[in-house]
Amino acid sequence: MQWTSILAVYFLIWVMSAFIMLPFGVRTSEEVGEALVPGQAESAPSSFRPRKILVRATIIAIVLTSLFVLNFEYGWVSPQDLDILPKPPSSVAVRN
Repeated sequence: MQWTSILAVYFLIWVMSAFIMLPFGVRTSEEVGEALVPGQAESAPSSFRPRKILVRATIIAIVLTSLFVLNFEYGWVSPQDLDILPKPPSSVAVRN
C-alpha cells in the first residue's frame, strides 16, 4: 500500500473520529452550575476543549489506520468473509 493511500485513509478516519468524539464529555452550563449568557442555548456546552478532542481523534485514527493497513497487508478479513447473503441457485429456469 502506498504511503499516500495510508495518509488518505488516516485523514478520513481522523475526521470521522473527531466528529464522533464531539458529543462525549460535554457538560451544559446547567450541569456545571453556571448561569446562561443571554441568547445562549440551554444545550450549549459550558466549555469547549478542541485540543482534547483532537488528541483523542488522533489516537483513535492511529490505531484504526494501523489495523486497516495490517489487514490490507496480511488479509485477515477479506470481502469474501463478509459476504453473508445466501447464494442464488446456479440453475434457475427462466419462464416466458
